[in-house]
Amino acid sequence: GHFYQPPRENPWLETVEVQPGAAPYHDWNARITAECYGANANARILDDLGLIARIVSTYERISFNVGPTLLAWLQEQAPRVYYALLAADAQSQRRFAGHGSAMAQVYNHAIMPLCNRRDKYTQVRWGLRDFKSRFGRAPEGMWLAETAVDLETLDVLAEHGILFTVLAPHQAKLPAGSPDGAGVDTTRPYRVRLPSGRTIAIFFYDGPVSRAVAFEHLL
Repeated sequence: GHFYQPPRENPWLETVEVQPGAAPYHDWNARITAECYGANANARILDDLGLIARIVSTYERISFNVGPTLLAWLQEQAPRVYYALLAADAQSQRRFAGHGSAMAQVYNHAIMPLCNRRDKYTQVRWGLRDFKSRFGRAPEGMWLAETAVDLETLDVLAEHGILFTVLAPHQAKLPAGSPDGAGVDTTRPYRVRLPSGRTIAIFFYDGPVSRAVAFEHLL
């Protein structure tokens, strides 16, 4: 789960102004929080009669990342959702043998291959520091904005102790001779050996399922 909204604050007022398109909510951050971020923290599981059987946090059961600027907004404007995210990560560590569900994210949603190495360091280090200050632990994975990547970006992640990232299936180059229509196996991780000698693991998300969840009402 990748959760991000760009900062919407008016820089002169340092607050989000009314956005009519988000009605009946004050602004799009508020609307998406109600319809998505908060809803995932309190997902209704229905029985055969359509009645609520239980309420669960999906964040406890999926890998997820939330942009640092969005986390800052949630902490101030939607603290119940913010602290539900932190609690879900703590619960997931108990569920998954010490591995938390939360991933870090590069700080400003920068397109990393377009950044020079110094800016890549800034995006990764700020993202790490923000994550540690909120979740109280070092992240194992880090999300790259738009999954945009190059080998230098992967090397910077590995240099800072990041063990894995997630990419789109079309970013995988299949071996020569692969049959037409073959796709990357999204059920397993892959190790990338970097020119520096470091390595990092790559997971490829399931493209059709991702689109169906996001746009085709699969759930």
